[in-house]
Amino acid sequence: MKISLLNKGLSFLMAFVVLFSTLSFTVESHYCGDYLIDTAVFTKVKVCGGNTIDQEFTMKDCCKHEVEVVKGQDKLKLNTFDDLDIQHQLFLTSFTYSYVSLFVTLPKQVVLHEEYRPPNLILDIQVLDETFLI
Repeated sequence: MKISLLNKGLSFLMAFVVLFSTLSFTVESHYCGDYLIDTAVFTKVKVCGGNTIDQEFTMKDCCKHEVEVVKGQDKLKLNTFDDLDIQHQLFLTSFTYSYVSLFVTLPKQVVLHEEYRPPNLILDIQVLDETFLI
């Protein structure tokens, strides 16, 4: 249970890391004078008049447009186990085998008296018979 949960968590984390390391996007900002009017991520920014930046003839001289491109990684190198030298292969296999051996599950133990309810004591038999262990 714990191993499968850990395995799913690590695979999700690695997929998340690969996704965000290869993600590229642009951030566009439009300024009129010194004031920020609009900022857009993944879309076109709107200028002062509400028109898109494609219509640059409507922009005033005091307006400026900034585009910042955040470029992600575009080449991923896939390594296999055979790319490692023999010492690293031996270390990884022995470490993996010994680590997995730590988590051997024990058989489920059956407790026979788990549902047993002792009888209600009405009289204290030891006091009535005056029998005490010393």
